[in-house]
Amino acid sequence: MTTAILDDIIEQQNQRWQTFSEPLLKEQLSHVSEEIKTQIIKCWIGSDYCWEVCRTTPELLLDLLQQDLLHRSLSQSDMADELYEQLKDCDSEDTLMSVLRKFRKKHQLRIIFRDLNRLALMTETTTDISAMADACIELSCDWLHDDCCKQLGTPMGADDGEDELHPQHMTILGMGKLGAGELNLSSDIDLIFCYPCKGETQGTARTITNQEFFTRLGQRLIRVLDTNNADGFVFRVDMRLRPYGQSGALALSFSAMEQYYQDQGRDWERYALIKARFITGDQEAGTQLMDMLRPFVFRRYIDFSAITALRDMKRMIRREVARRSLHNNIKLGHGGIREIEFIVQSFQLIHGGRDRSLQARSLLTVIDSLESSEYLPSEACNDLREANEFLRNVEHTLQAWKDKQTQTLPKNSEEQFRLAWIMGFSSWETFTEKLDFHRERVATHFSAIVAESEEQEPVKDSSTSDWDAFWDGQLEKEEEILVLNKMGFITPEEIHRRLVNLRDGKILKTVRRQSAERIALFMPRLLNAVLREANPDQALLRVLTIIEAVLRRTAYLVLLMENPGALKHLISLCSASPWITEQVARHPALLDEFLNLGNLYAPPDKAQLEDELRQQLAHIPEEDLETQMESLRYFRMAHMLRVAAAQVAGKMPLMKESDYLTWTAETILSSVQDIARKQLVCRHGEPGYDTDEQAPGFLIVGYGKLGGIELGPGSDLDLVFIHNSDSNKVTTGERSLDNSMFFARMGQRIVHMLSTSTISGQLYEVDMRLRPSGNSGLLVSALKAFEKYQYKEAWTWEHQALVRARCIAGDAVLAKQFEAVRADILSQTRDIPKLKKDVREMRHKMAKNLGTKSTQGGALPTSWTADSAFHLKHDHGGIVDIEFIVQYAVLAWSHAHHALTRWTDNIRILEELEQAGLMPSENVQQLNQAYQAYRKTLHRHALQKMGSQVSGDQMHHHRKAIITIWNELLGDNIVC
Repeated sequence: MTTAILDDIIEQQNQRWQTFSEPLLKEQLSHVSEEIKTQIIKCWIGSDYCWEVCRTTPELLLDLLQQDLLHRSLSQSDMADELYEQLKDCDSEDTLMSVLRKFRKKHQLRIIFRDLNRLALMTETTTDISAMADACIELSCDWLHDDCCKQLGTPMGADDGEDELHPQHMTILGMGKLGAGELNLSSDIDLIFCYPCKGETQGTARTITNQEFFTRLGQRLIRVLDTNNADGFVFRVDMRLRPYGQSGALALSFSAMEQYYQDQGRDWERYALIKARFITGDQEAGTQLMDMLRPFVFRRYIDFSAITALRDMKRMIRREVARRSLHNNIKLGHGGIREIEFIVQSFQLIHGGRDRSLQARSLLTVIDSLESSEYLPSEACNDLREANEFLRNVEHTLQAWKDKQTQTLPKNSEEQFRLAWIMGFSSWETFTEKLDFHRERVATHFSAIVAESEEQEPVKDSSTSDWDAFWDGQLEKEEEILVLNKMGFITPEEIHRRLVNLRDGKILKTVRRQSAERIALFMPRLLNAVLREANPDQALLRVLTIIEAVLRRTAYLVLLMENPGALKHLISLCSASPWITEQVARHPALLDEFLNLGNLYAPPDKAQLEDELRQQLAHIPEEDLETQMESLRYFRMAHMLRVAAAQVAGKMPLMKESDYLTWTAETILSSVQDIARKQLVCRHGEPGYDTDEQAPGFLIVGYGKLGGIELGPGSDLDLVFIHNSDSNKVTTGERSLDNSMFFARMGQRIVHMLSTSTISGQLYEVDMRLRPSGNSGLLVSALKAFEKYQYKEAWTWEHQALVRARCIAGDAVLAKQFEAVRADILSQTRDIPKLKKDVREMRHKMAKNLGTKSTQGGALPTSWTADSAFHLKHDHGGIVDIEFIVQYAVLAWSHAHHALTRWTDNIRILEELEQAGLMPSENVQQLNQAYQAYRKTLHRHALQKMGSQVSGDQMHHHRKAIITIWNELLGDNIVC
């Protein structure tokens, strides 16, 4: 039967071809190949509209054939140029309407022809239609604006803070599919009209307000585009997305727009504005408007306050499908296009404020970001891409038939067959099987988005009514304490005091009703969770610190309610570490990290860290230094939190922890250097050099823990900056600097970006005192000057510091040059007695100034007891002794054992000393074990905010072993 239907359809179209190619047109069609003829007939099979256009205005098809436009896509500028030429002699609104309709018919025919013959990808079809719409809107608005100015005068206004008046132009925002550049074959266009400034017209006898001018202009534009006359229409215009909807003014000033969205903007309007795009008007004004709207649409951090609104929208979608029996509607029905859009835009609303890659308008671009950033699995993203392409192709085929806005599948068997055949299927049954396959996959993913949260367990050992009575203040104080005692708190009086301070505090009394309701919903879940901890009192008191910090940003509580696993882990980590509690309270955005517990405990490698930071910074304009600095700070805090979480959970060995913290710092330093250099190059040009020379480079060298790959929580960065340029040369820009000044400013910018305190705190504390001549020396040294200083002027302790110096970021050629200088300096033959004396004196000086009172002056207590204290780093027998032993060994023996200069970390240098036979294996093992034990304790203390001291009766065997080795190697007489 299907073959018979197809034969009848093709016969009908052949008859149409004969009718179309009557003798008058035969000569003009003589060059048409059989292939193109077949494609034209297929176009007519799929589109009665296209047949009607060809029948009534055959010159349009002939024009397309003559210009060979049926087999190529056109850009927006191509179409705008063509329409501009046609409107050059336009002298009336009627002519404007006629030209636009003919233009639309021609390009609608071209686009449908290419789409039905699969000569264009689905995305090419939507881009073409959107480009046609842009051209029609922009050029129509320009013509009408000039015409309105002749009649009503020119609208004028002054920018904020200025007195000078400027001509005003209407700014048009394209919404929905137009904004995204994804119009379908018969889309409405959703528009919003606005203008920069209030003011009045000038140039005519009677003035009117700018609002009245732009309202009239908007009305005329709608009439020109939307009116369906004998020539058809251009685009149906929908203005319902403007502020206040159908009851609102047709055009508003920017300030009125801003006021509306600040005061009355609703969640569905945020959803709609995701795709908003500047179409026409003053480009600078359009950019200003989009920047103004962005904070309303995309909240600064992950926005879980949107979840309730998204759930409501989701319920509305499902109710509408059931109520209107929309199963046959491939847009609004089960598993349809709207559900794909909802999935994607949900992630944009929730995460788009922090992840700028999600602020794109194109649905497919955002799906790519969802996949690359692992918001959705690759399989789900592929499902959505494939379903979107299939459903949009079906949508275009349906709309091409009559040029009508429909997404409903046909019921007529012949129309069903035509649709299936155009889509490439041999029957309606095989087509619907594939359609249902895609829709079911979409529906599955749709169901998983912002799903209803699971029922929470009741508060342990206390009825809900008891807690409700407590929170509502219905009980006497003694009764409230009794309720907390029954729940299982160890110190109910202290818990009562903190809870009452929260419940009756000034902040909670003044927050919005929605925020107060969220607190009331959250507290029972928090109590239920903390009561599972070994020390519920400590757990609650610490988490309450975070709750008090977010009372005015309760979207974070929604995050925890939506993710019980995140709440559970937050409580566990806060119970174990006051440092984690403090960090999350100061930076609640870190709560986002609890959403992916796999990432929380699994450290990335260096390449993954670099890729993650690169992606975060890629979406920030290069000139936006403030946002770049905030992004860098969040990156560091997030990874510090992961280190802390893994340490508390016992899932990360010490060496891996230091590697992770060091890689994080290296990644940040590399990005900071790139940002600083780009800013300076933009202003002053590149550093100058002769063509036969190597381009000058800049190098960040890490000393201390950074150089030794031994960073701990809260470690500062010991840095030295090096360059290798000719200081007599200048930069290539108009505002040139000599090269040395260029690199000096680069160093200043790096220090500024690292150490400046922003709302998110300081990135790192930076110590530059290890540079040549210390604080009195240049911030950035030329390599030759650095080398000369190290050979001629450096103290022994500066050569000790050089043992742990390592290239962190910068020019690869310069890094090799630096490494060669370092190795050569360390390998110098030294006077051993003098070296021992220098090392001993520096060590005793440090112990005196930085150690505990019990070891100041070099003396040790005769007995180590709990009453005394031991500073793990600075007291004798501590970390500095181990570091000095290693540094002495490198300086004393590298001239004969060059391999000692290869490493910068103490552990591998000790291993090298053992392999070279320079230190007994027993001593190496003792130093190694002590060093790791001390560092592990310091890392743990940092998370407990306990400082660097332990009780004096601890670490005895380590201290004695270290002092014994010290005395033997350095000829000292410290008593142990």
